[in-house]
Amino acid sequence: MTENVARAEALSTLLCDHARDHAEQDAVIFVHDPADAQAHTLTYAQLDRRAALIAETLRATLERGDRVLLLYPQGVECVAAFFGCLYAGMVAVVAPMPGNYRQDRRRLSSIAADAGIAVVLTDTANLAGVREWAHATDRPGPHAVATDQITDGTGLTPVPADRTTLALLQYTSGSTSDPKGVEITHGNLLHNVLAFAGAISPDTPMRVGGWAPLYHDMGLILQTLAPLALASTAVLMSAVTFVKRPYLWLKVIDDFDVTCSAAPNFAHALCAEKVTDEQLATLDLSRWRHALSGAEPVQVSTARRFVRRFASAGLRDDVFSPCYGLAEGTVFVSGASGRGLVVARVDPDLLERGELRRVAPTAPGRELPSNGMIRDFEVRVVDPDTRAEVAAGHVGEIWLRGASVARGYWGRADATAEAFGARTASGDGPFLRTGDLGALLDGELYITGRRKDLMIINGRNLHPQDVEHALREDHADLEGLPGAVFTVPLTHEEELGQEALVVLQEVRGRPSQDSARLLARTMRDTVSREFGVRAAGVALLRRAAVRRTTSGKVQRSAMRELFLSGGVEPLFAEYDPGLGAAVAAAGEERPT
Repeated sequence: MTENVARAEALSTLLCDHARDHAEQDAVIFVHDPADAQAHTLTYAQLDRRAALIAETLRATLERGDRVLLLYPQGVECVAAFFGCLYAGMVAVVAPMPGNYRQDRRRLSSIAADAGIAVVLTDTANLAGVREWAHATDRPGPHAVATDQITDGTGLTPVPADRTTLALLQYTSGSTSDPKGVEITHGNLLHNVLAFAGAISPDTPMRVGGWAPLYHDMGLILQTLAPLALASTAVLMSAVTFVKRPYLWLKVIDDFDVTCSAAPNFAHALCAEKVTDEQLATLDLSRWRHALSGAEPVQVSTARRFVRRFASAGLRDDVFSPCYGLAEGTVFVSGASGRGLVVARVDPDLLERGELRRVAPTAPGRELPSNGMIRDFEVRVVDPDTRAEVAAGHVGEIWLRGASVARGYWGRADATAEAFGARTASGDGPFLRTGDLGALLDGELYITGRRKDLMIINGRNLHPQDVEHALREDHADLEGLPGAVFTVPLTHEEELGQEALVVLQEVRGRPSQDSARLLARTMRDTVSREFGVRAAGVALLRRAAVRRTTSGKVQRSAMRELFLSGGVEPLFAEYDPGLGAAVAAAGEERPT
């Protein structure tokens, strides 16, 4: 089916073709209750009909190009509403439900204001709550419509669109900055589907599925739009269901013959930890061909533990595949399935100085997982300060160019020019600056961290995720729990210009003061032994205190701001005197 994707001008017309040619084939399956395999299914003909009715309603009051906010629980109605927007020539913005937390509601309001939302689509069960959120501020919010109440009409044939037509605004997760709306065109989507298909060489038809929320690019594009573009089947389940019972994700893969499923690193770690031997004995994962890991740094130890744990259920050792992507590249950039985990064991000292050099099996080394080869983008690895290209095996910022690279950020000309208009020192460009640091070694892409997260301590370059991972590896009580590592400037005159390393780490329960003190001090020992620097402060936090994005990425910059503002409420904390002074000084500088 890749030939049809390559020829298509728009995703909306491609769906219409599938409704004609594969009318009775399952398009979307939402598994309500994985324990009992209860599901709601739309065929291609039914999905086309639902989208046409929603489009007809939208075009009755809105103009082409208007932005439409989609607020749905996971399910088939959100998929129908998304295609309804495309059929009507509208721009879809898929976002999380308002919820009860002030921070989430504030973020949603900022997205609605930034995009200039004309109408909100939701379902009947959530209509009252969405309307309450929309009108909670002084100025009236956008009108809300429950699309599952739209059952009558002739339906709307998709309005003309081509590869340059804007299809959706994908709001970034905000792991390092405020969320921005990435402008994704029909051409971006179609090209990215081909890139994804090229990496996994899919059987046709196949089933792609999982629990990633539709408001996340992995859930919307890889998990849903890609199989639909390929005339295959998307199998969806709730993220809440997965978090409560990780086993049910694997049961859905088994029961519904899912051959490709992607998830962040923490999901594989959670399954390896939480799935019981009794549950394991009920699973047959032999038909799972592509277990993709993305959306957050992949840990080699997690990948190996996951593959070992589920080998007895038929999981093959060649199915696990780290992949790399970002919203600004539509979603998928690199990955290679069907060959197993590829690992580079490199010199840790040279890595801190920006070079990947393999070491002998018996020598000390740090293991980095390959994210595959970049085949559908033009890639440069660039010194982010000088903008000069670096040699293979040397760490720099990943720059990309290609048909999957988005148009820019909605309404942010300066940010668009900075991120999407980069040129190398020799004048080559424009490129997308990803903000990710990595290197090409033997043609494989290795990601080492985020540029904004990079910590420079005593002239050494350290990545926070490496420190966080080492702490979890060294302390069994921390396994599966997120932490946030960052640096803050010291303020004593003799320490000016120096950075202090801080560790914020979630723990289970409420440890006694003695056990908490012992844990904090042994954590400091780990940082000193593994990285040769001192942790100036360790704070142990209750569960869910470390802020994360919808895909599980730790929001280190947000945690740093919270720490400096005095907003962290630790169960136990141990700080060096200089660090305490820095926090106090930062608090005094902030407006009250």
